[in-house]
Amino acid sequence: MAGPGVTPFGTGVQRFGDRGARFLRLDFVLLLATLGLIVFSLVTLGSATSDNYFVTHQAGYASVGLALMFVLAFFDYSRLRELKWGLYGTMIGLILLVLVAGTATRGSRRRIDLPFFGFQPSEFGKILLVLALSAFAIEFMRRRSEREITARVILLAIIPAMLVMAQPDLGTSIVYVAIGLAVLFIIGVSWRQFAGLAAIVGVAAMLALVVAPAIGLPVLKGYQQDRLTAFLHKDDVDPRSQGYQLNQSVTAIGSGQKTGRGPEGATQTQLDFLPESHTDFIFAVVGEQYGFVGAGLVLTLYALLIWRALRILTISKNLFGAIVAGAITAMLMTQVFVNAGGNVGIMPITGIPLPLLSYGGSSVIVTLIALGLLQSIYVQARETAASKREVLA
Repeated sequence: MAGPGVTPFGTGVQRFGDRGARFLRLDFVLLLATLGLIVFSLVTLGSATSDNYFVTHQAGYASVGLALMFVLAFFDYSRLRELKWGLYGTMIGLILLVLVAGTATRGSRRRIDLPFFGFQPSEFGKILLVLALSAFAIEFMRRRSEREITARVILLAIIPAMLVMAQPDLGTSIVYVAIGLAVLFIIGVSWRQFAGLAAIVGVAAMLALVVAPAIGLPVLKGYQQDRLTAFLHKDDVDPRSQGYQLNQSVTAIGSGQKTGRGPEGATQTQLDFLPESHTDFIFAVVGEQYGFVGAGLVLTLYALLIWRALRILTISKNLFGAIVAGAITAMLMTQVFVNAGGNVGIMPITGIPLPLLSYGGSSVIVTLIALGLLQSIYVQARETAASKREVLA
């Protein structure tokens, strides 16, 4: 018989109450920005494509990703720190697997076709690298000099970046390097180390883009070089070949003006002048259909994501969480800046997806997993702060 003040369902009610309290500790600004981008993606894909195939599949990917996000939000992310070697080894193994067993498309071998899903290991490698590098960095800080820490973190980031580059996937390899640099920045590596890395990158770029082709050893394929350099001399490239994608993208965005031409009047999109309108150039679709207002709204949602990620970095209960949050921030910022910048002609076009907006199962799911980790760091930080207040009271 239940005692005074206790119902036969007391345990269940208490558990429900605990779960409800944890749910209320979520970062709802981050959650609303996430849902806003997903809705914007579905609406844009629906108006940019001739059937519901992309919308239906994108909704399915988002549903799976949201489920994983909420599971991770209430999982203690600190447990993943001890799995660093397994996470890093899994990432390398998956990237190598796609080079051997991946499906070749347009000269690239980036995915493995599974039933109802094109699995892209390099996308999942992003979050695995974030977690592994964050854990390794803490270990290195205990017993290594600053120079050794810098060298080891960069080496661990460069190895998968080079393997991804071999697929070839230039955009994702850039994200891998950005994650490594973010980890170094969060743990407080001096600017002298970054200056040295910048010098090395400059020399490497000179060798890859100038010296190697001059002696008959091109590191990059012709189309990759065109994509990397077309935005630097837009007026000089042939708009029918090297500059076609960039020219169509800039034309689409410019034609949208302030409020856009609407789905029916967006001729660049509807008449298929704009290539890859559902993936690489979906930001140009937004610009043409919804104009400056629509593009500004999308960028505002991304600004909210970045702001909340940086906020979570500052309140993390431990250094591991802070590094993970910082690396995820760099991952998101790099993708948004490179993709949107490429669409408007201030960055090279690398084929990098726009998080949550571009069509693609691997990209959507991985981004939502990353946001789930941010939510986990936020929830843990709030619970730790609440515990401290209870002790003081």
